[in-house]
Amino acid sequence: QVHLVESGGGLVQPGGSLRLSCAAPASLFSCSTFGWYRQAPMKQRELVGKIAIFGGTNYADSVKGRFTISGDNAKNTIYLQMNSLKPEVTAVYYCTGGTWMKPSYWGQGTQVTVSS
Repeated sequence: QVHLVESGGGLVQPGGSLRLSCAAPASLFSCSTFGWYRQAPMKQRELVGKIAIFGGTNYADSVKGRFTISGDNAKNTIYLQMNSLKPEVTAVYYCTGGTWMKPSYWGQGTQVTVSS
């Protein structure tokens, strides 16, 4: 069984920053793309952004310029740096691995709450 494990979520004030981490087992580095999705209460799950292992990123319009996805091959970890956080980004954030077109593997999610 493959496990992606997210961490780094929590409560942060508006305007603050958080960095989410996703530990990926070595077996998953056959995936060509890793991404982050989120699901807010009463809303559909949506793509936040994704990164291809050979370069290339894509972000939702709502997070462009504020969120950055990166990876550390030595640590088998993918990161989501989130800056200038707003209450509307409150959601459970999921790490994924798969192809550029479709994620195949999902983590269990980590809660991000932006509130004063």
